[in-house]
Parts: sequence; C-alpha cells; structure tokens
Amino acid sequence: MCYNITKTRNKVVNIMSNIINAIINLVTDPKIKLREYSAGHNRANDMGKGLEEYIKDLFAGTVNETNEQIRNTALSNVFSYLGNQNNPPDAMLRGGDAIEVKKIESNGSSLALNSSYPKAKLFSDNPMISADCRTCEKWSVKDMIYTVGIVPNGSGVLSSLAMVYGDDYCADKTVYEKIKTIIKNGVQSIPDVEFAETNELGRVNHVDPLGITYLCVRGMWGIENPFAVFDYLFKRDFSKKFNFMCIINEDKWNTFDNTAELLALLGQIDGLAITDGQIKSPNNPAQLKNVKLITFVV
Repeated sequence: MCYNITKTRNKVVNIMSNIINAIINLVTDPKIKLREYSAGHNRANDMGKGLEEYIKDLFAGTVNETNEQIRNTALSNVFSYLGNQNNPPDAMLRGGDAIEVKKIESNGSSLALNSSYPKAKLFSDNPMISADCRTCEKWSVKDMIYTVGIVPNGSGVLSSLAMVYGDDYCADKTVYEKIKTIIKNGVQSIPDVEFAETNELGRVNHVDPLGITYLCVRGMWGIENPFAVFDYLFKRDFSKKFNFMCIINEDKWNTFDNTAELLALLGQIDGLAITDGQIKSPNNPAQLKNVKLITFVV
C-alpha cells in the first residue's frame, strides 16, 4: 500500500491512514483525560462525542492540533465519510476501514447497538446506512473496526479502550438476518392487523378507529463489550490508569505495510506489548484464528 502525505502544523500525517497509525499515535501521546482534551481542542463537552472526536484524531494524527481549519482539512483527507448519530458507521477511512465508536461507563457494560445488528463487515447495500455513506467513495464492502471506550460516569477519564475488527468479534450477517427475518415474518403473520413496508421489524398502521395511530416494532440489539468477550486473551490491570487492547487477525495484519513502525516502538515505550495469540471464530468457536494482540497499559 502506498501512502500519500499531508502536513498539519507540526506533524506529517498519512492520508491513507489505518489502525496501525492510530495505535502509534495513541501509545506515543496518550490522552486519557477526555474532559481536558475536549475543552483544550474545541471538541464537544459530551464525553461520548468527545471519545468519537478523539478516535478520529488518532487516525488523522490531529490529537494536538488546535487550529480547527487545519484539523478539518486533515480529517477530510483521511476520511471519506464522517457519520451521524442515526446511521452506522461513525466514520470511514478513505480507501480503508469503517469505524464504529462506542462509549460505555462501567467495565462490564454491554454495547447498545439499537436497531443495527453487529457487523462483521459493512456492505454498501445495507439499508441502515445513509445515501451519503453509500456514495462518498467507490466501495462495496469494508472491514469494520469496533472502538470501545470506557469512561466512568462523570469522570471524563478514558480508563480503557479496545479496538477489534468486526469479523473477529461478530458472526456473519446471515446469522443476524436469519433471526431478524424469523421475527419479522412472525409479526407480520398476525391476523387482522394492517402492516406497512418498513426497514424495521414491523409497522402497524391505522391502529385506532380514526386511523391516525401507528405502531413501530423495533429491534434493540446489544453485544458484550470486547474486554468481556476476549477476557481469555487479555485481562485488564485495574491498578493502572489506562488499559488498551487491540486484536488484529493475522490475515489483516499482513495487509498493512507500516507494522514495522509499530514494532520498532517495542522496548521504547513502557507498557506496550505485541504478542501472538488465538481467538475463537465468531462463526464456529471450535475453530481458532491466529491474531496479533497489541496492549498498552499505563
């Protein structure tokens, strides 16, 4: 893969960024106090939004950029799409992966995915994505990075951060589509109810005699957080201020041409470790997948 470059005020940034760039930016200059980071960089005060902006800055190399015009240019170069609250994903790297950012407030909390089931990969024909996402660049399928941050309620401090790829974390979409279809067909088979076309599980029109009330039947998907799912591979050290975990399967790792830059930091940055491991396949736990486990504890 070739990298074009652009310059922010003090730093050279890869336009074609990837998860390795984000990890390097994280471990070389971690910002775990999101409240201070958000206030100092003109970011949103809401910690969920603050986390999302921080993740974007990690990928764009703009964590310390205070000039919003320079930052916006860098983000535009790195990302082809920056999402909205109503449609996945939260961002898409130009020519690269899609990113979904989730904030939770306690170590054991699950992720609320609402009407979107977990995604091993993101497909351009997914009815849940926006038209702008579908047409922002030429693409049909993207790998999905789930980025999950734990920000204890009211603290404004990022205590743990996980990055995992969807195909290491979630089953194939056919698994979720099957249960969705079974439920949707079951709901629509109820007699004497007027259903309308919808992307949700069901919509009932004309519920009342005047025909002015309708009922939407929505799915509320959820999934356990990556630290809970992969606790057999990595256990957090709660005596430390910050725990980071990233899992990248062997095939994906081998597609990156900048892993040497990350490996060169081993022994130079305290708390950084990269080890080989195996995880259970989301589609068949009897099969194991070879992965790289990147951890950073401070």
